[in-house]
Amino acid sequence: MSYIKEIIDWAKDRNPGEPEFHQAVEEVLETLEPTVERHPEFVQAGIYKRIVEPDRAILFRVPWMDDRGETQVNKGFRVQFNNAIGPYKGGLRFHPSVNLGIIKFLGFEQIFKNSLTTLPMGGGKGGSDFDPKGKSDAEVMRFCYAFMRELFRHIGPDTDVPAGDIGVGGREIGFLYGMYKKLRNEHTGVLTGKGADWGGSLIRPQATGYGETYFAAEMLATRGQDFQGKIVAVSGSGNVAQYAVEKVNHLGGKPVTLSDSSGTIVDMDGIKGEKWDFVMQLKNIRRGRIHEYAEKFGARYYEGKSVWDVIRDEALKIDVALPSATQNEIHKDHAEALIKNGCFCLSEGANMPSTPEAIEVYQDKGILYGPGKAANAGGVAVSGLEMSQNSLRMGWTAEEVDNHLQRIMKNIHKSCLDAADTYGSPGNYVVGANIAGFLKVARSMLAFGVI
Repeated sequence: MSYIKEIIDWAKDRNPGEPEFHQAVEEVLETLEPTVERHPEFVQAGIYKRIVEPDRAILFRVPWMDDRGETQVNKGFRVQFNNAIGPYKGGLRFHPSVNLGIIKFLGFEQIFKNSLTTLPMGGGKGGSDFDPKGKSDAEVMRFCYAFMRELFRHIGPDTDVPAGDIGVGGREIGFLYGMYKKLRNEHTGVLTGKGADWGGSLIRPQATGYGETYFAAEMLATRGQDFQGKIVAVSGSGNVAQYAVEKVNHLGGKPVTLSDSSGTIVDMDGIKGEKWDFVMQLKNIRRGRIHEYAEKFGARYYEGKSVWDVIRDEALKIDVALPSATQNEIHKDHAEALIKNGCFCLSEGANMPSTPEAIEVYQDKGILYGPGKAANAGGVAVSGLEMSQNSLRMGWTAEEVDNHLQRIMKNIHKSCLDAADTYGSPGNYVVGANIAGFLKVARSMLAFGVI
């Protein structure tokens, strides 16, 4: 049995009942096999074993009162995974599916994603099984206040800097930051994704969607192509999907799908102009469901189906896929259907949206595949830029931030290709992203000794 296989089995045995975390560990460590022989010092120092064990996992209860005056209790989580290269950094997710295993998988992925940005940020993640859908603003506020009354003890601008994720947007960040300020009596850059009027960065809401699109553009360029005239499938309809659609339109592509947990819309005329404006109003202000788009614009609506179900079942022809919803949304049969129907480039805006079996299909067929830790690093990259602006007590223009974002995504793309080539897997973005992200963290851990 190889050394890496021993570490994978060891991690699985120590963390039973956490399939998403097991999947993330296996996916990363298997690609690190070429580093073992070249870096015996990492083996001797136990770096591979230490990097799969979080520094600490914080679990707490979150009691709050709903609008009926009844007390509700949710679970709160913050996993501080690795701070070898900077403060823990990673989002907060509010969703009924949240559990410790999911938070650990997200925090583990965040280590390598943050490393790839070249910014000084470690890896962490947090959240709660609270569901903001269907809750009033007052209920969300009371929950966020209760959540922060515990979390504030464990975070700080030089310790741990959370951000948003699924279920945590500008509204939630505002409530969370308001309570942090009240408790600590200080105005610091402890959360990112803040409003532009009170310490936030321009382009932060757009960053993940823009970033995954920029990464796809870099991949397309390796084959002498661009987005001009490409038919693009985007899943989800939240922050990442919304701005992926906007940037695809800017680059000359035609986004034709969006989805939510109720179903999928397909608009072959393209989602742009007043249609995109409607989506922004629908999802960010009215918090409605995507079927309303179909009712207003006469698009096709597929109830209960994901974008990838529709592409499989309806033989929908597309060129580029931007999965931007949630983990494990694309299965093997979806991947096969994507390629059969013309897809040759896939850039992940969500965290681990493709199952291992789907990834095997991408790689067997040789399509351009940008894994999430590289392709969706734009969000945390601009979070890092927000931290920099907070430290400097100044703000940059939207153009300056967008230029930084484009440069970072270009550098991530180059780092992935360079590492893949150096370690014997030319063109393999999965291997390249994992190794490039790992080496910086591993060297830093080695420098600090056994701590």
